[in-house]
Amino acid sequence: MISAAVGFQCPECVAEGRAAVPEVRTRLGARTISRPYVTLTLIALNVVLFGLQTLSRTDPTTGLDQITSDYGQWPVGVALHNEYYRLVTSMFLHASLWHIGFNMLVLWMLGPQLEQVLGHVRFTVLYLVAGIGGSVASFWFSSPDIVGIGASGAIFGLMGAYVVVGRALRADISQVVGLIALNVVIGFVMGGIDWRAHLGGLATGAVVAAIVAFAPAGHRIVVQVTGVALVVAALCVLVVVRDTALTAELVRLGITSAQA
Repeated sequence: MISAAVGFQCPECVAEGRAAVPEVRTRLGARTISRPYVTLTLIALNVVLFGLQTLSRTDPTTGLDQITSDYGQWPVGVALHNEYYRLVTSMFLHASLWHIGFNMLVLWMLGPQLEQVLGHVRFTVLYLVAGIGGSVASFWFSSPDIVGIGASGAIFGLMGAYVVVGRALRADISQVVGLIALNVVIGFVMGGIDWRAHLGGLATGAVVAAIVAFAPAGHRIVVQVTGVALVVAALCVLVVVRDTALTAELVRLGITSAQA
């Protein structure tokens, strides 16, 4: 007999490839991963785009680099020009070396651990939906003429998810709770920081993580897919409602798509 992961297997079965190899999964039902490929890809994407921003020419109309001007989270552009892609593309742009440095540092600190527990797919969904949640909050509550950029909404979403998943797994989350509190305070104290996106991403990431972490094992996939789909649907409804209200407000002020 040949020693296996569980018990022993006969040599003939092993030779013929008929030995059962149990699939190893995490406590939340995800397949185990060897490397955090999604985290590494997200960091690389953000760094490459920041390099392109640095090399991009300045838009004479806005005074911003052309990439930020074209793809940043600009509420007027979303409302009057229907440029909804800005809610997603703004997540991968940054304003300074300090800005991207901090976000990528936190992504590297938390991303691999969450990706290990959630798996590649769930982690990707968490990051993107949390980032969009941050953009939607910024779209709702920021000044319409402000262009917002940064992965902060998604990063705060990872922080919120870390707390929720940590509680589910009974892990120590005190350091991340302290990091969240510190950054929330900084967002309110320092100027030029979109705390709205931070809080929106934090809340969305926590909700998505709760759906993933506390889904019953017997119906895990169905509950997770349905729950996340409902979160995305809610975000879409919020975008439509804000779009309608902001468009009406801008028209009342005499601002049209041709003038914006």
